[in-house]
Amino acid sequence: MNTKMWGKALRGIPRLSTEEWQDLDIISRWLIATRAAVLVMTFISAAIAGILAFRDGAFVWWRWLLLAAGLILAHATNNLLNDLVDHKKGVDQGNYFRTQYGLQPLEMGLLSEKQLLRYAGITGGLAIAAGLPLVLTSGWIGWALLAAGAFFVLFYTWPLKYIGLGEIAVILVWGPLMVGGGYYVITGQWSWLAILASLPYALGTTMVIFGKHIDKLEADRAKGIHTLPVIIGEAAARYVTLGMIGLQYILVFYLVISREFTPALVFVVMAADALPSVWQVYKNPRPQEKPENYPADAWPLYYVALAFVHNRKFGMWYFASLILDVVFKYFHLFG
Repeated sequence: MNTKMWGKALRGIPRLSTEEWQDLDIISRWLIATRAAVLVMTFISAAIAGILAFRDGAFVWWRWLLLAAGLILAHATNNLLNDLVDHKKGVDQGNYFRTQYGLQPLEMGLLSEKQLLRYAGITGGLAIAAGLPLVLTSGWIGWALLAAGAFFVLFYTWPLKYIGLGEIAVILVWGPLMVGGGYYVITGQWSWLAILASLPYALGTTMVIFGKHIDKLEADRAKGIHTLPVIIGEAAARYVTLGMIGLQYILVFYLVISREFTPALVFVVMAADALPSVWQVYKNPRPQEKPENYPADAWPLYYVALAFVHNRKFGMWYFASLILDVVFKYFHLFG
C-alpha cells in the first residue's frame, strides 16, 4: 500500500503517467479517480452539522459517523459519475480543461467504463448503506433528504450544470442539505438556525465551483455547457465570487449580532489574510498563459486554486470558531 500517494491524493489531484498508475494500489486509484482532495469540503459540512448538534445537547456520535461517511461517499460517487457523463458526451475530448489539471482515468484509458461503473456502484452502495439507518429512523423528512441527495448526485453533471443550475445546486447541497439536513438526522429536530449557520461555509464551496467554471469558461462555452459564468460572463462572475466572499463574513457577523451565537465566531476573520491575494487575482481577467512565478503544477487552475485555499482556511476557522462558541456557551461567557 502506497500511503504516501494517499496523502498526495488527499492534498491535490496528482498528475501521473500510465506506468505510475499501473503501480498504484486500489485505494490510491480510488482516491485519485474520486478527486479525494475536494472531499474535505464535504467533511467540513458534516463536521459543522455535528458541532451544531453538540451545541444544542443533541449530538449522537454513531449517527454523525454514518452521516459523515454517507456524505463523503455520495460526493465521491458524484465525482465518478461526473467523469463518466462528460466522457460519454465527449466533453473531455480535445485537451479539455478537466484533463489538463489532473488525471482523468476514464478519458486517458486507465479505467474502462465498466471499471468506473464498478467503482461508482460500490461507492454509491456504501453511501446508501450509511444513510439508510439514518433515514429509517428520521421519518418522511429523512426520506426526502435522501431523495434530494440522490437527485443531486445523479443529475448535477447533466442537466443541472449544463443549464446554469450547477452553482445553485452546490450552495443548496453544501449548506441546507448537508448541514441543515445533517443536523436533522443527528438530532431528529429541524433547525432554521442550522440552515442559516450553514450558509457562510456553503458560499465558500460555491465560490470554489465558480472559480473552476470561470477558469474553463471558454472551453465550456465551446462545448455548449452553460454554467453561470458562461451565462453572465467572466467579469460579472469574478465580481459575484468576490461578493460571495464578503457575504460569508457578513453572515458570520450577523449570527453574532443577532445573539444566536457568541462573539467566538468572529475568530473566523483569521481566514481573512488570504483576501488580499484573492482580490488581486479576481479583479483582473484570466491570463492566457501561465503567469511568471505561478506554480507549474497548479496551472491551468487559476481562480479556483485561490478559491479552494480560502475556502479550506475559512472552513477550518469557521469550524474552530463554532467549537469555541460551544465553550463560551458552556461557561456562560458573554451572557
